[in-house]
Amino acid sequence: MTAVSDITSEDDRGRARLRSLELCAGAGGQALGLESAGFDPVLLIDNKDYAVETLRMNRPSWDVREMELAGFDPAEDQRAYDVDLLSAGLPRVQASADRKRSRGSATELAVLRDTVLLMHGVQPRALLIENVPELVTKDMYQDARTDVEAELEHLGYGFRWLVINAADYGVPQDRKMGVLVAFKNKCADSFEVPPIQDSQPTVGSALFESMASRGWEQAAEWAGQADRLAPTLVGGSEDRGGPDLGPRGSKRLWAAMGVNGGSIADVPPGAGFRWDPNAGTESMIKLTVGQTALIQGFPKDWRFAGGKTKQCRQIGNALPPPVAHVLGQAIRGVLEEH
Repeated sequence: MTAVSDITSEDDRGRARLRSLELCAGAGGQALGLESAGFDPVLLIDNKDYAVETLRMNRPSWDVREMELAGFDPAEDQRAYDVDLLSAGLPRVQASADRKRSRGSATELAVLRDTVLLMHGVQPRALLIENVPELVTKDMYQDARTDVEAELEHLGYGFRWLVINAADYGVPQDRKMGVLVAFKNKCADSFEVPPIQDSQPTVGSALFESMASRGWEQAAEWAGQADRLAPTLVGGSEDRGGPDLGPRGSKRLWAAMGVNGGSIADVPPGAGFRWDPNAGTESMIKLTVGQTALIQGFPKDWRFAGGKTKQCRQIGNALPPPVAHVLGQAIRGVLEEH
């Protein structure tokens, strides 16, 4: 797996850095990947105190604001004017498989609307929005897409809706994402979907080093069984329960890899742990917060604020940094061409 920390800096190629404005920044997965693609955020905004703390811990030089998106006025911070990229990992709208959310997606769609309306004041050269694939594909969101498209066309932006899978870009996870990219002067036709990588890393290859870090003798045996992609990590909403590896279907897929997805461990298994997945969940391993972050493509030194539940929520809701990197490269290619 190619970590963002392993990617060569764009500065090494003598290319100028570009400026971005990051909305709903979360744990920084999108901003981190875009940074490695050559974008420096002038400002990052999130309304969760623990997400803001995460960003400040890892990037003290970033200007991070804890506030509601609807309360941001670019006239009060004119660094946001004419940035090269406005990027947003917006709160997830309801997926068709999500039957536990009875309130629908009105709140999340309002944030989408606020983001697009902010384009009037910011006038970025490009826009990147990431969400669930259903926002792009489902009829239930056709009206929302139509409203977004009308606003972008009114402002003179060309756009493209995409569905991509993180597994195609070095992330050991079957994670489909809905993406909207838009460009001023309607040059969206120049945007090329990042080419799919030749091979996909497995959960076992991504976590073997971590699993063996405390002397667990069965780490290689387990990695051999975990020779597949992880199911989608789910961060969930603020009203979701404690730290685990997702809904029932995901837990079954984890169990097939000998992983107990019902909770999160404090440390990797030690030398004395006997792994026997046929003996039930108590004889399966549990992943740590740091290991879920590796599966999401974060570098191993990236830290997360809050307790386990808040840490898992930040990780599961993040745009994997390697995906943000390849999208950032593709967007930068268009901006440098026009």
